[in-house]
Amino acid sequence: LLERLPATLLLMGTSQLFLFFSSVFIALSLSRNYGNFWDKFIIALSPTSAVPPWFYGIFLILIFAAAFKILPFGGMVDSPPPLNTFDYAVSVLKHLILPALALVLSSFFISVYNYRTFFLIYSSEDYVEMAKAKGLPARDIERTYILRPTLPNIITNFSLLIITLWTGALFTETIFLWPGLGRTLFQAIGLYDIPIIVGSTIIYAYL
Repeated sequence: LLERLPATLLLMGTSQLFLFFSSVFIALSLSRNYGNFWDKFIIALSPTSAVPPWFYGIFLILIFAAAFKILPFGGMVDSPPPLNTFDYAVSVLKHLILPALALVLSSFFISVYNYRTFFLIYSSEDYVEMAKAKGLPARDIERTYILRPTLPNIITNFSLLIITLWTGALFTETIFLWPGLGRTLFQAIGLYDIPIIVGSTIIYAYL
């Protein structure tokens, strides 16, 4: 498990942290412009998050690896691995793009929609209207009266995100041949490798 942990942390950390911060930033922007084209666009596309990331992964492989041939089909690094550190890092980054993109795409719209809804709920409170009536700057109102009440929800989601980094993405890592915890667990289930299955589950439960 420890051998496979760095690969999972790289994939899940990159995708989930990008997803979290971009969702909060975009949701805040949408809540300022409630009802405009982009707000309706996000709402319309939020049901696409019902599709699992591995499904997006298959289409991304077909488009960017099979059709355009600009990104690799899978794995974590070229074979044989580059000896130069810089070339090795570039190779890992190139292999990281598709699985990370699949994970982000599968949750992006619903994540933005959820945060946008929270921001809108608090922006319609009476104390926000009172602050506007007093003539306080919009940025101060947003920071003090809208962002602060939503912090418990944001911090809770971020904490759960950090915990889920441990589990990896079972099927997404498998279809991209990413050597992380998700693929390890998938292989362990097929081989009835009880120590791996129980160990991974118990560690996640304790976290």
